[in-house]
Amino acid sequence: MTSKQNRVLFFPYFIWIGLFVLIPIGLLVYQSFIGIDGAFTFDNILTYFTSSTYLIMTLQSFIYAFIITLITFCISYPTAYFLTQTKRKDLWMLLLILPTWINVLLKAYAFIGLLSQDGSINGFFDWIGIGRQQLLFTNASFLLVATYIEIPFMLLPIYNAIEEIDSTLLHASRDLGASSWDTFKTVVFPLSLSGVRSGIQVVFIPSLSLFMLTRLIGGNRVVTLGTAIEQHFLVTQNWGMGSTIGIVLILLMIIIMLLTSGRKKEARKQ
Repeated sequence: MTSKQNRVLFFPYFIWIGLFVLIPIGLLVYQSFIGIDGAFTFDNILTYFTSSTYLIMTLQSFIYAFIITLITFCISYPTAYFLTQTKRKDLWMLLLILPTWINVLLKAYAFIGLLSQDGSINGFFDWIGIGRQQLLFTNASFLLVATYIEIPFMLLPIYNAIEEIDSTLLHASRDLGASSWDTFKTVVFPLSLSGVRSGIQVVFIPSLSLFMLTRLIGGNRVVTLGTAIEQHFLVTQNWGMGSTIGIVLILLMIIIMLLTSGRKKEARKQ
C-alpha cells in the first residue's frame, strides 16, 4: 500500500480527531481566558491556583481516585490471577464483564434502591434488630458504587496480561525449585505490570472527573473536579472557570498517562 493510499485512509481519522478532540480543547483554552463578563482575563487561572477551595477540591479528587483505583486493584488482581487458573475462564470472564453492558445510570439507581432508607439492606438491618442506618449519601457509599463500576476496567487488562505470560517461564521457575509464591513474585507479577498500568489508566483517570455518582450516590457531599465543572457550566454559568478546571483536568490526565506508560515503552525496546 502506497503512502498516498495511507494518507487517504487516515483522512477520516484526522477529521474526527480535529472536530471532536482538537477543536473542543481549543475552545476550552480560549474560554478559560474569558471572564464572566465576556472580557479577556487571566483571573480564572489565578483564581484556580490561589484559591484554597479549588486546590482542596483537586486534592480530594486525587484522594478519591487513588482509593477507588487501589480497591479495584486489590480486588481485580487476585480475581484475574485465579481466573487464569480455572478451566472455564472465558465463561467466568464474560460473567464478570457483563455489568459493563448496563448503563451506569441504571446501576446507580439500582444501588439507590439497595442503600436507601427503605432499601433492601436497611430492611435486613431492621429485621435483625440493628435498625435502619444512613447508608446513602455518604463517602463510603460513593466509594462502593464507584469501585463496583470500575472493577471490570481494571480486571480485563490485568487478566489479558497474565494470560499472555508464556507458560514455559512458569514451568522453568518451578523446575529450578522456586515456590509458587516466588514464581508469582519474580515471574508473574513483573510480567503483568503492563496490564496493571493499563488498568490504572482506565480507572484512575475517569475517577478524577466523576460527577454523576457524586450527585446520585454521594448526595453532593462528595465534590470532585467533575462536579465543579458541571456546576460552573450548568448552574453558575461561569464557563471561563469551568473551562479552566477542564484544562487542568486534561493536563493531569496527560501527566498520569505519561507516568504510567513510560516503562511500557522501555519494555518494548528490550
